Amino acid sequence: MTGSSLLRIDGLSVDYTHRGGPSVPAVSELDLVVRPGSMTAVVGESGSGKSTTANAVIGLLPSSAQVTAGRIRLGDLDLLSLGAAGWRGVRGTQIGYVPQDPGSSLNPLQTIGKSVAEALRIHRRANRAEARAQAIELLARVGIDRPEKRADQFPHELSGGMRQRVLIAAAIALRPRLLIADEPTSALDVTVQKQVLDLLDELRAETGMGVLFITHDLAVAGERADEVVVMQGGRLVESGQAGHVFSDPATEYTSRLISDAPALQTRARPPRAEAVGQSARPFVSVESLTHVFDRTDDQITGVESVDFTVARGTTHGLVGESGSGKTTTGKALTGFLTPQSGQVRIGDFDAAELGRGRPSRQRMREFRRTVQLVHQNPFSALDPKQSIRSTLIEPLRNFRLGDRASRPGLVAEAMDRVALPGDFLDRRPAELSGGQLQRVAIARALIVEPELVVFDEAVSALDVTVQAQILTLLDRLQRELGLTYVFITHDLAVVRQIADTVSVMSRGHLVDDGATEEIFTRPRSAYTRTLLEAIPRPAALSSEAAPAHTRPATPTLLTAAAES
Repeated sequence: MTGSSLLRIDGLSVDYTHRGGPSVPAVSELDLVVRPGSMTAVVGESGSGKSTTANAVIGLLPSSAQVTAGRIRLGDLDLLSLGAAGWRGVRGTQIGYVPQDPGSSLNPLQTIGKSVAEALRIHRRANRAEARAQAIELLARVGIDRPEKRADQFPHELSGGMRQRVLIAAAIALRPRLLIADEPTSALDVTVQKQVLDLLDELRAETGMGVLFITHDLAVAGERADEVVVMQGGRLVESGQAGHVFSDPATEYTSRLISDAPALQTRARPPRAEAVGQSARPFVSVESLTHVFDRTDDQITGVESVDFTVARGTTHGLVGESGSGKTTTGKALTGFLTPQSGQVRIGDFDAAELGRGRPSRQRMREFRRTVQLVHQNPFSALDPKQSIRSTLIEPLRNFRLGDRASRPGLVAEAMDRVALPGDFLDRRPAELSGGQLQRVAIARALIVEPELVVFDEAVSALDVTVQAQILTLLDRLQRELGLTYVFITHDLAVVRQIADTVSVMSRGHLVDDGATEEIFTRPRSAYTRTLLEAIPRPAALSSEAAPAHTRPATPTLLTAAAES
């Protein structure tokens, strides 16, 4: 490592104490450097200490955490010696921070324009009119469409990806020397992710801003970071230049992380025979699906004339950017949205007609059992007050499956199916990790023996090791139980690994459809090519990938959509 340091962490140790019990080390003897104009990526599994490190640097550790050893310096400033007044002069102006969860990080009672402009006003960098103008400019820079209009909207009116971009705009408003970004692109589709990463590259080049980038996306770290720090169990296990770490990992742990990352794989799963047209009748058939949302000032097309089929026992991917119509299509499949026109046939059911008509309670119960949904965020999808046992017994009661004597056996079988130990049954959601909770959500969906499972971004928030475990689990369950999957995601690498067939959506329209490997190797539309070109490709692992600063610019999405 050469050059001066902007941020230097020496021997940092952080312990947590819980309810008067013994302290638990979260970070132990960590050394880390971020240089001016460079990006240092910190990677590792959940619980490795990545976010604790970020919170220690920005001075936002919870009261249960204590720094027990080490130093953190920003240039000549000792950050661990700062009091409340000192931190007020550092946060925002010298250190910007992009938190992981946009849903809980924006004031729901404040427009996003005011949220972005707030730092400018607090630090007296602009008057009200100037702050608004700069906020609109920042929103445009992070890729938000119609920024003048969006500035007057509230957080609940924006998608999760848009809210994440608002947080990035607010963090860079004062052009800080150091930006700490904690999973800033995990909720973004690949094209918006590229826009945001390009923006960070531009800011680093223009202002010399350093970036401490916390991520579970090894492809992004490999493509964009100058240096990579690999953490496991709170300890540094490997660090060095990104190209060297990815091309010649020094530890078995780093090698496993790389091998588990879908974005670093190049092979698609061979499609099953049913997926390439050998099934006489598709199990899922969507025909001319159309739905337009009425807003107070305009109409927004959710989906228009969408057609695709899914063979029984196969996996179909629905991919596209935020606002492409993926979730609207998923809601129509699961019966949570009644489209204005079109058919959604699943086996012997037409989900669209069920919504338009007055089906009997028994008929709706049969449909709900046939089609199950697994949400993106298991923390919000599971009742925090219910034990895992109660969570799994509830659908058995709702669908009148089994009786009091047989249900415990069905619950135990469901837990075994997703490889969770039986002693988890008496725990509540807060006592399980994100990956364990996602397994519970899958167990809850499968316990009623559905035929179709719709996964809505079900692995996007998981680190690569847990993600690989979940994808392997889903593949095994599909083969054992003959399940049919529709997999909604913005992660094209995951789709290539798990899906037999793919539909690519853009602004409510289907622009590409076919076998997965055909779509990846011979895309028909310019839009699909744009998506594929935006996938991060670490130069160390791909002869086709150019370094970030030499790679040609990706065509704009408007141009791609027009060409297709």
